[in-house]
Amino acid sequence: MVAAISLQTASASAAPAPDAPAKTQAAAPLAPPVVGGTRAAQGEFPFMVRLSMGCGGSLYSSTVVLTAAHCVGATGNNTSITATAGVVDLQSTSAVKVRSTKIYRAPGYNGSGKDWALIKLAAPINLPTLKIATTTAYNSGTFTVAGWGSATEGGAQQRYLLKANVPFVSDASCNSSYGGQIIAGEEICAGYAAGGTDTCQGDSGGPMFRRDNTNAWIQVGIVSWGNGCARPNYPGVYTEVSTFASAIASAAATL
Repeated sequence: MVAAISLQTASASAAPAPDAPAKTQAAAPLAPPVVGGTRAAQGEFPFMVRLSMGCGGSLYSSTVVLTAAHCVGATGNNTSITATAGVVDLQSTSAVKVRSTKIYRAPGYNGSGKDWALIKLAAPINLPTLKIATTTAYNSGTFTVAGWGSATEGGAQQRYLLKANVPFVSDASCNSSYGGQIIAGEEICAGYAAGGTDTCQGDSGGPMFRRDNTNAWIQVGIVSWGNGCARPNYPGVYTEVSTFASAIASAAATL
């Protein structure tokens, strides 16, 4: 299964005490891919993007990548990010690499909630895109996560794309684990009570997705934060995409 994408930096800081879990954001490049995951097949998730700062993302359109706000800087021109797509092996000579031109970070983002951002690309990536949920209809069931992040907490980031499945966890249950830190309507949780499968450092910004009623992939979450990676009773916390669907669409239209 995929390594848990916790909101942790690439340096994997020490774990907070169980009675006071800290919001550690998973952005920095440091650990291996999805914890408890298996290797994805070439072409299985063609919308997956690896970002050079050590985060993940998804193709919202051929020229726009959807990722997490905590992965990027402020809104404005930015040519420092390279997006890699089209491969599961980051060392493949077939990889498509495109530079960024602009960043749009969610208005009001301050490190808690609203954890989404868009990256405008200098040239189109002609691969299938991942549609986003516009209602809460798909905010339940079993989700798929994928990324090149750490496969173990504090581990190295991965060369190959890993994938895993994680079940929905209610806000009430998630808040019980995190001491009331979950922002209802802005965040959605997923994971196993026993732990073992989760996103991790380096998975931040990547999509959490499932099949819709036409059997197409639809994105319901963005890897945001968590307490460590795949720890028992600490599910992964994801940005609830449907809440911000209109704002994402409006912002993308301006890039």
